[in-house]
Amino acid sequence: MQALSVFIQTPVYTPGMAAGRPAKSERSAFGERLVAARQQLGLSQIEVAEKLGITQQTYAGWERRTTALRPESIAQLASVLTVSVEHLLGQENQVKRNGGPIGKARQVFEAVSQLPRHQQQRILGVVEDMLSAYRFSQKSA
Repeated sequence: MQALSVFIQTPVYTPGMAAGRPAKSERSAFGERLVAARQQLGLSQIEVAEKLGITQQTYAGWERRTTALRPESIAQLASVLTVSVEHLLGQENQVKRNGGPIGKARQVFEAVSQLPRHQQQRILGVVEDMLSAYRFSQKSA
């Protein structure tokens, strides 16, 4: 009887393995948002760099280090990664505090936009009449 050799090889590369060499420093918050947006789209650094017309090394630097970018570069980057500029800059979750009535009026009109069209038209008619009366009173005062 002849011996049968069985070799079990573990794969050299598995999808869960990180690519490239380990970083020497931590990413900036901006870099973390870039990485997350790029990975969400399933793009490599090379693919993003090609879409931006820059080298992969330059783009990798944006992900890794604190960098000063031109506003048009940030806008182009947001477009390629399909996120808002505010998201990239970390300002997306910051709530702008407006005065009370403006916020309340916005909420009311958002609720009105959910009503049937004929009801919306009646409400808008009343509001437009009130605005006209207010403007008229301001002119005569």
